[in-house]
Amino acid sequence: MSNINNGFFLFMFFLLLWCLVHSGTAIDPFSHSHSLETECLIKPPRSNETQGLLLLSRFVEDDSEQEWKIDGNGTIREMAQRIQLHQGNIYSFSAWVKLREGKDKNVGVVFRTENGRLVHGGEVKAKQGCWSLLKGGIVPDVSGFVDILFQSEDREVMISANNVSLKQFSKEEWKLKQDQLIEKIRKTKVRFEVTYQNKTAVKGAVISLKQTKPYFLLGCAMNFRILQSEGYRKWFASRFKITSFTNEMKWYTTEKARGQENYTLADSMLKFAEQNGILVRGHNVLWDDPKMQPSWVKKIKDPEDLMNVTLNRINSVIKRYKGKLTGWDVVNENVHWDYFEKMLGVNASSGFYNLAYKLDPDVTLFVNEYNTIENAKEVTATPIKVKKKMEEILACPGNMNIKGAIGAQGHFSPTQPNLAYMRSALDTLGSLGLPVWLTELDMPKCADQAKYMEDILREAYSHPAVKGIIIFAGPEVSGFDKLTLADKDFNNTETGDVIDKLLKEWQQKSPESQKIFVADIENEEGEVSLLHGHYNVNVSHPLMKNLSTSLSLEVTKEMGQRQVVR
Repeated sequence: MSNINNGFFLFMFFLLLWCLVHSGTAIDPFSHSHSLETECLIKPPRSNETQGLLLLSRFVEDDSEQEWKIDGNGTIREMAQRIQLHQGNIYSFSAWVKLREGKDKNVGVVFRTENGRLVHGGEVKAKQGCWSLLKGGIVPDVSGFVDILFQSEDREVMISANNVSLKQFSKEEWKLKQDQLIEKIRKTKVRFEVTYQNKTAVKGAVISLKQTKPYFLLGCAMNFRILQSEGYRKWFASRFKITSFTNEMKWYTTEKARGQENYTLADSMLKFAEQNGILVRGHNVLWDDPKMQPSWVKKIKDPEDLMNVTLNRINSVIKRYKGKLTGWDVVNENVHWDYFEKMLGVNASSGFYNLAYKLDPDVTLFVNEYNTIENAKEVTATPIKVKKKMEEILACPGNMNIKGAIGAQGHFSPTQPNLAYMRSALDTLGSLGLPVWLTELDMPKCADQAKYMEDILREAYSHPAVKGIIIFAGPEVSGFDKLTLADKDFNNTETGDVIDKLLKEWQQKSPESQKIFVADIENEEGEVSLLHGHYNVNVSHPLMKNLSTSLSLEVTKEMGQRQVVR
C-alpha cells in the first residue's frame, strides 16, 4: 500500500484480542485530566476504569516494547486481528504511544472497514522517549469487522504502543456517563438552612428560587432579517441570551468601498440585542481566507498599504464596540488560511491579537476554526494544530495576558456524528485550560437531524472545557436553510423542539420558581442540585406573614460539590 490520504501513511500492529468485561487497563473516555492530556510520561499508567465492555486490551511491559515501522517506500507491514463492531454502539479507543527516535510527530488511530474505507478516530503529538495518550474512537454506521491502524505523517517512523484498548458503549450507557458528568460539572448541591437568631430551625420555611443568569449559554446566531421581521425578533428574544451576527460585523459588510465605513446593520442589531438582554459575540475582525476579503482589499499588492488598511480596520471595529461584546474572532480561520501571513509576515496574526488586546483588554479573543471537532478526516485544522496556533499567539511578546479562547465552529455533516472522536478533540482543545465554545454549530437537513443535533449538543454540554454554544439557525424567515427551527408561522420544527427542550433543561426555565420546603437542619429536605449561575432567593413561611426575606445567590463550581446557605 502506498500513498494514502494526502501524504499520510498507515501502519498496523498486532492486537491481542481479549473479550473481557470490566478490565482494568482501559482509559475512561470521560475522564478529564490536564496532566494526561498534556504531559509526556516516562511510564504509561494503568487505569482502574471499570465501565464499558472492553473489546481489546493490551499492556506491554517496558522490557518487551514492540516497534512498528513504515518503510521508506511507504509499504505496510501488517499483523492484525480484526475486531467486529456493531451499528448503534459507540467505541472509545485509547493507547499510549511514543517515538523511538526523531522529532515529534502526529500519530493517529484509523479504523479500516471491510470495504477499505478509512475512518479517522483521533490523534496525538508523539514524542521520543516518553509516552503520550492517544484518544479517539468510532461510531460505526454499519456492523462489520474493522482493522485498527496507526497513522503517521512520516513515511519512516518507529513507534511503540502500550496500554491499547477499545471499549464498547451502548448509546444508553454513553448518555448515562454524559448525565453523570453534567451533574458534576454544571451543578452544585446547595443546602438551605433557615434559623432563628438562636440558631434553632424555622420548621416549614419555604425557599423559592429563580435563576436570573445562567452560566452556560446556548445561543443562536442572527442576521439582518431580524430587523425586518417582528415575528423573528419576538421568537429570538423569548429564547436566547447570547448571539453572534453571521455577516454584519465582517469587514466586507462594513467597508464595501475603501474609506466608506457603514455600521448601520451591526449597530441596529446590537441595539436590539441590548434592549433584550442578549449578549453578543463579535464575528469577526479579520478573515485569513483570501477569498473573504473586501473586493477592494483583494486588489492591494503593496504590503505596506495592506498593513495600513488592516490596522485601520482593527482600530475602527474594536473601538466602536469596546465593552459591548463578550468576545472577538480576531483573525478568523487562521489555521486553515494564511492570507495576512503571506502578505505581512508569519507573525501577522499574533500582532493583530496584540493590537486587539490593547484596544479592549477585557474582551475574550478567539481562535475560531472549522472541521476541528466535526471532521475526523481533517488534516489542516486538527485539534493539535488549533491548540498550537493559540499557544503561538499567546507566546508572542505582549500577549501573555490575553483572555484567550478556542472557537470550534461545528459544521457537522448530515450523518451520525462520531461522539467518541468529538470528545477526544474537545479533550485536546481543553488541555490548554482556556474556554472552548462551539461557535457556529449547524448541520444540513437530513432525516435524523434533530436526533443528531441533540447528540452533538449533549456531548458538548457534558464536556468541562465547553463554556457555551452558538448555533447557526433560526426560523424560516431568517433564511437559515440548513438548521431551520421554525416554519413561516413560527411553529417549531422537530429540531426546534430539541433546542427548546435543551434551553429549558440547561437554563432552568420554568413557569414558576423552584420551591424548597425546609423541615429542620438535620435532614436533607433543604438540599437541591442547582445549575451554576445567579439566583434570586426568597424565604417565607405560610404561618408567619412577617417572615419574608430575599437575597441574591451565585452558584459556582468553585463552591464545591456541596454548599450550605444559612
